[in-house]
Amino acid sequence: MHPSDSGGTDPAGTTGTTGSTAATGSEPYQDGNVLAGSLGEIFATDLTSASGTCAGCGLTGPVAELRVYSHAPGLVARCPRCDAVIMRLVRTPAAAWLDLSGATSLRIPLPAV
Repeated sequence: MHPSDSGGTDPAGTTGTTGSTAATGSEPYQDGNVLAGSLGEIFATDLTSASGTCAGCGLTGPVAELRVYSHAPGLVARCPRCDAVIMRLVRTPAAAWLDLSGATSLRIPLPAV
């Protein structure tokens, strides 16, 4: 954190650190802590109904249709068309790592409010 940063609050009431300017130098920004409420809402839902797009071939489809291999140290989900790795999920007793670098996007349906 930069010494001149100060605390801020997002619309969901999450506290984050406000920086002076964004990477472009023209817009104010907050640190990633302001994402806590929004990410908590998203990841509290069943992601198997989410729709992802493969970075390798462009196929778009539900996460439930990915081919998942569990014989690695974690779960590896591959595209059913081109076999590219879309997602990796590794869990330990203290943390989880989620790699979505093989997906260009992930559309997550939210429950009605």
